[in-house]
Amino acid sequence: MSGPVRLDPARLTDTVALRPATAADAVPLAEACRRSRAHLEPWEPVRPEEYFTPRGQEARLRRYEEQRAAGLTARWLLWDTAAARPTAVGGITLSNITLGPFRSANLGYWIDVGYVGRGLATAAVEAVCAAADARLGLHRLEAGTLVDNAASQRVLAKCGFTQFGLAPAYLHINGAWRDHRLFQRLLNDRAP
Repeated sequence: MSGPVRLDPARLTDTVALRPATAADAVPLAEACRRSRAHLEPWEPVRPEEYFTPRGQEARLRRYEEQRAAGLTARWLLWDTAAARPTAVGGITLSNITLGPFRSANLGYWIDVGYVGRGLATAAVEAVCAAADARLGLHRLEAGTLVDNAASQRVLAKCGFTQFGLAPAYLHINGAWRDHRLFQRLLNDRAP
């Protein structure tokens, strides 16, 4: 990718907005990670204790900013705009952004335990697919889910992703190498 990825905010619902993540989001993001720790544990890598602190999240967000500036990553956070103070309630990331003839990226997302079942993952995935197509000029997005993560697979299906493979021992999740179903969505048929 040439140059930094430019990201735009988006309104997902009347009370939830999607906006680019910055290092200044470390405190509310750490709070969301702590709230959702047990809920997300089956679907994520084992996290060190530092991950759940503002300091750990700030370091992580700074790495994302560096990767965004290099054109490799785009990361947004979901925010409850009706809350008394800024409340992060999820995140969505495009990683491994590749241009040239591939024009593809990997998609990952999560929703705060208190906001599951409200259609936010679906709305966020749709918004990011639109940005990947119109703003980043990508042709394709790929996402992987643990084979038994039916909820995430439903989100991807609603958003037009189709399964194209099974990857044995694909990622080290919750303490072990886990099989994943692989999904993709073709965004357009434009030439690179």
